Amino acid sequence: MLHRRHLLTRAAAATAALAVPTLAAAQGGDKPIRILLGLPPGGGTDAIARAIADRLPAELGQPVIIDNKVGAGGRFAADALMTAAPDGLTWMIAPNATPTFQTLVFGPQLKWNLFRDFAPVASLVSYPLGMAVSQATGASNAREFIDWAKKNPRAASFGTPGLGGQNHFLGVQLAREAGIDLPVTPYKGTPPMVTDLVGGHVPAAISLMDGLLKHHRAGQVKVIGVFTEKRSELMPDIPTFAEQGIKVTSGEGWTGMWAPAKTPAAELERMQRALQKVLAQPALRELLVGKLMVTPDFRPAAEMAQRQRAELAHWEPIIKASGFKPE
Repeated sequence: MLHRRHLLTRAAAATAALAVPTLAAAQGGDKPIRILLGLPPGGGTDAIARAIADRLPAELGQPVIIDNKVGAGGRFAADALMTAAPDGLTWMIAPNATPTFQTLVFGPQLKWNLFRDFAPVASLVSYPLGMAVSQATGASNAREFIDWAKKNPRAASFGTPGLGGQNHFLGVQLAREAGIDLPVTPYKGTPPMVTDLVGGHVPAAISLMDGLLKHHRAGQVKVIGVFTEKRSELMPDIPTFAEQGIKVTSGEGWTGMWAPAKTPAAELERMQRALQKVLAQPALRELLVGKLMVTPDFRPAAEMAQRQRAELAHWEPIIKASGFKPE
């Protein structure tokens, strides 16, 4: 009996020993998690990603680093995600503009297919996109800017942080609705665009609000509207373009996370749970809402994928009608 009990004890110990590496593997061990980001440090999306990434190690039990793969409207980061091993160690945080507008604008030129090569994880935050104008225009609302653009057709234009994104096509929609000629002036990121707007070198700009509001409140530029259906709770004093008689209401941006296709379901679920917990933290919410002007908006993978498909269907005819061709 003692011999049998001894054997059972040894067997139980062996089973426990085998379970330890399995548990460690499921929890990711101590290998760092890499989050790819296709936009430069210092911008709004980078700040959002870092605010979230800084809080993930406490939930995941392993280091998390941001890897900026800057260029081509986020395409370089997406290229890197496509070739990464689906082992739960590489992810991508990106604004909706990267997968949606890269897919619609560049299509066959892309190395990846959104639905074949990437797995949605969760959407993280949402935010209004808006337009601000230079003090040199003298405009204090959308109608006054439109009047200025009609009187100054050679000077009229709007800046965007790059070509072929949501900001760009919101400007195209605005010009069509208002009946004005409004060429686009692309910039390499938001900071240089805002610098030119404040300096009066570009008469208008469309962007996330975090880069515009502080200059608006300082009296250096004038935010004339947001492109959402209703006023944002983040900035209730800013009117929508719709309430000013310009029916452009597809200007809510959002930021999400993707993984390489074939990433194990357990890894996707582990990251999703961690993101949900992090986004529920009051301190992070205060930072996102109060400083970065975005709203925590956790949505699980299935809902995120549905949102993505609806967005593609909405923007495809608008982009085709614009006649825009990438260089």
